[in-house]
Amino acid sequence: MCGIVGAIGDRNVLPVLLDGLQKLEYRGYDSAGVAVRDGSGELKRFRSLGKVAALKGLVEQSDITGDLGIAHTRWATHGVPAERNAHPHMSGVRVAVVHNGIIENHKELRDQLIAKGYSFTSETDTEVIAHLMADKLETGQSLREATINTAAELDGAYALAASSPEDADRIIVTREGSPLVIGLGEGENFIASDVAALLSVTRNFIFLEEGDVAEVRRDGVIIYDASGDEVDRPVKESVLSNSSIDKGPYEHYMLKEIYEQPGVISETLEGRIHNGRLLEASFGHETTALLDKAKHVQIIACGTSYHAGLVAKYWFEEAGISCNVEVASEYRYRKAVVPQGSLLMTISQSGETADTLAALKGSRSQGYIGSLTVCNVPESSLVRESDVSLMTRAGTEIGVASTKAFTTQLVALRLLTIALARRNGLTSEQEEVMVNELDALPRQVEVVLQLADEIQMMAGDFSDKQNALFLGRGPFYPVAMEGALKLKEISYIHAEAYPAGELKHGPLALVDESMPVVCALPDDPLLEKVLSNLQEVRARGGELFLFSDHKVEIDLDRYQNLMLSDIYPGTAPIVYSIPLQLLAYHVALIKGTDVDQPRNLAKSVTVE
Repeated sequence: MCGIVGAIGDRNVLPVLLDGLQKLEYRGYDSAGVAVRDGSGELKRFRSLGKVAALKGLVEQSDITGDLGIAHTRWATHGVPAERNAHPHMSGVRVAVVHNGIIENHKELRDQLIAKGYSFTSETDTEVIAHLMADKLETGQSLREATINTAAELDGAYALAASSPEDADRIIVTREGSPLVIGLGEGENFIASDVAALLSVTRNFIFLEEGDVAEVRRDGVIIYDASGDEVDRPVKESVLSNSSIDKGPYEHYMLKEIYEQPGVISETLEGRIHNGRLLEASFGHETTALLDKAKHVQIIACGTSYHAGLVAKYWFEEAGISCNVEVASEYRYRKAVVPQGSLLMTISQSGETADTLAALKGSRSQGYIGSLTVCNVPESSLVRESDVSLMTRAGTEIGVASTKAFTTQLVALRLLTIALARRNGLTSEQEEVMVNELDALPRQVEVVLQLADEIQMMAGDFSDKQNALFLGRGPFYPVAMEGALKLKEISYIHAEAYPAGELKHGPLALVDESMPVVCALPDDPLLEKVLSNLQEVRARGGELFLFSDHKVEIDLDRYQNLMLSDIYPGTAPIVYSIPLQLLAYHVALIKGTDVDQPRNLAKSVTVE
């Protein structure tokens, strides 16, 4: 969940480290720190509570420069957010370590080190790593040997980088279960948790495999695999641009990403549909072969991606294929019964979600015909570990509350729906309707975005609210779940979603004059039933905030209704997600919360 940056070269690397940390701040912003080798060869450490800007101010007050350094922005796991718990962690002046992940056996290792005379100044699991390394350096081991032998004692997930004045001119890195990349330059090299941190200094990256250990020097990189053998890993040029992680004219990344949705939806469709037909060849022959064999789909995901999977369940079943959807953190810890001909499908924005990745790895012995991931990051672990992948092409998403990643996931899943429906009797005429709906989708999203001012006015009625209820039926129930998640994530209003038909089974007890109820009202076969449910809300005094098709006639009192026009049924769940994103955004502005970096959350959940 944390962010790591490192650099070594012939220039002052502090600006590179601080810039990289700011670009990784979506991974954690409880505290930040940097350790840099100064002109005397000593490691100088700066740490601060809060965001990277505080650390930057601290560093700028000093005259320190350095040609080697490691840095970290933290999302707290072991130990409260505090300067003492900020990384890098050091063992005296001998070694500095930054770490992303969780060390599960840290307590027993800590007890062993205390017995040896080591003192701890933090509550973190990472300080254990620093002292273990120092203990091994004391015996004459090199920094690489100390890293390898320390890693052998660790249980859990980690990506870590270490530097020591005793083994100068190199940074040693290793990973197991958490992402780490190496950026290649001319006479300088870099490390980071994510390519986004380094796009201003390089476009060429090496993606470390599980168990790899690497020596990163200014004149080159040497990589050893888990067996200790020297190996070559391919160098890949990133397709991301540095401008994609700038806010541009927008006040927040989230708002920028909301407004990018017409473009990224078009990107996701590019080359995949044409003249009323799905171009299934664009998926690749391996994907086609898997879909040919699929009799059942098991979707595994977390958070927003889980909601996308729930929408897809309705679509897949309409296409004639059975589908189950499960939260990855639950699925991986139970004994699953896998129906014959089951395809495992994972969904993730980052491709590094720890529970989803672990569920995928654990599925290999369960009898699946193969694995397919719907993902946004081509270089991610999930893409590398899956048999096939369908990329969403959303571009870098910085805001913690996912927006464009969600809608492009739905677009990709709709494309897969067409492919599966073909195998279950879809006619060319029916396919043309579905494809044309997708083709019209970017323009429909643009039209909804033009309603932002009206949504902003609606948001004003949430200024004094502490709770909200979201309702939906059919595929709009998971849309309601996603809307509730967005509101609670960034405005801190307690929001829950329910199937509208479940009101009488408990949630109706919560409804009174102070309870806003948000609902999507598409013109579909369940419309009349939802309207009946809304009558129940009004009878209890609840205030209704509705988003409806312009053809819907509403016989209610005391409600606000924002009408959308010409929404096609197949893609309606995607379109109706947009006003819910804007509602959450504008409510958060009114509440004065940190929209892009809400408290206690980070973008990529790379630990359990």
